[in-house]
Amino acid sequence: MHVPASDRWTAADLDHLPENGLRYEVVCGQLVVNAAPKPIHQLMVSQLGRILDSALPDGLFMIPGVGVLIGDDEPIPDLLVCAGPVPWDERGIPAAQVALAVEVVSRSTAAMDRRMKPDLYADGGIPNFWRIESNRFKGQLSSEELPVLFAYALTDSGEYELVARCPAGRVAALNLPFDIAFDPASLRP
Repeated sequence: MHVPASDRWTAADLDHLPENGLRYEVVCGQLVVNAAPKPIHQLMVSQLGRILDSALPDGLFMIPGVGVLIGDDEPIPDLLVCAGPVPWDERGIPAAQVALAVEVVSRSTAAMDRRMKPDLYADGGIPNFWRIESNRFKGQLSSEELPVLFAYALTDSGEYELVARCPAGRVAALNLPFDIAFDPASLRP
């Protein structure tokens, strides 16, 4: 196994790891290894990808499961909406080209998806972040059906501010980073 040159992992270190079906990412200088997600997670990501793709204005594109280059870190959101030409044969997409990062929370990645990654995305200047809660979670309202969409926008102070909270059964009508409307219930089978 590759060992980093310093006490912190970097995105460049990922080039030395095997392609073995595991998902490697670097978050806050730490190597994070995850097994392949469950089918329901991937179905929800695919459904949301289709919804996003059909609403994208010219100049933006959607891509699943690709790393975002933020300094030496390379977290991997479930979906990205990006602008501009990207280096298709390189590792990751520069954060400056990302308009939206999306995480569909799994039980195994909940702490990372709720706390660490949003802070990292904000530090990278990514203007919009969506979190989809697909399992019961602390703070879930008794009237909320799953999944629940949380949409955040980056403020001038460099922190995310909640701009929408939309449970299944209610249409989320958003205009950041572009106009889109969908019911989170459409993400589940």
